[in-house]
Amino acid sequence: MTNDDLIFFKKWLSDYCRSFYSPDNEDQKNILLKEHHTARVCENIIEIAERLSLDGHQIMLAEAIALFHDIGRFPQYAQYKTFRDSISVNHGLLGARTLLKEGILRSLPGNEQELIVEAVKFHNAFSIPKKENAEIIFFIKLIRDADKLDIWRVFIEYYESPEENRASAVSLGLPDIPGYSEDVLMCVSDKQIVSLSKIKTLNDFKLLQLSWLYDLNFAPSFQLFSERDYLSRMMAHLPQTDGIQRVSRCLKEFVDRKRKSIK
Repeated sequence: MTNDDLIFFKKWLSDYCRSFYSPDNEDQKNILLKEHHTARVCENIIEIAERLSLDGHQIMLAEAIALFHDIGRFPQYAQYKTFRDSISVNHGLLGARTLLKEGILRSLPGNEQELIVEAVKFHNAFSIPKKENAEIIFFIKLIRDADKLDIWRVFIEYYESPEENRASAVSLGLPDIPGYSEDVLMCVSDKQIVSLSKIKTLNDFKLLQLSWLYDLNFAPSFQLFSERDYLSRMMAHLPQTDGIQRVSRCLKEFVDRKRKSIK
């Protein structure tokens, strides 16, 4: 991959996003949400890659993956009016199919095409697939971290914003009611990633998002999470029960330990 390839990809993606713009205010808000998210994931993946001391070519590959990681979100929303995969389509798989259908990567060597497509396909999987290619696994881990870091930002800004400014698709249509499911809290306490099938309310979904910490892969990702104060900002929007406070302390200890102990 060359810098010219990357410039072309950015222009192509910008035009692709614009093809989904809508005169409907709510639809447009949701499309712009994903376009902005893509830009921020690109920033995240470059920062993580630089902190890991990757070379220039690796950083370009990482940025290309970030550019295309959510390409499936646009046709998903156009058809289903939701970003909830469980009631529409797996946006990672749709993104991989879209890249192949559009032929946007055809100028790249075959191994680089495969790397980008596989990273897009599995960036949202519940767990990282067991593949023999260590390079593909590395870049899947990289995009998953960069993506999560911005998803936390998206949700925190959603919770902190006036209702009239919120993009409707962010909450996945979950009821915003007091309380949370004890089994969801227990999963987080036990350092388990919460399955979406357990989620009943928006508070459950907030706890699910915090459980993603157990799926971060690199010390710079934990550093960025800590530097941006995401934990306390998320906790501020959960019921202040003894159970929540206990989980908050456990998560803080986990983040502090990981940001110093893994590379």
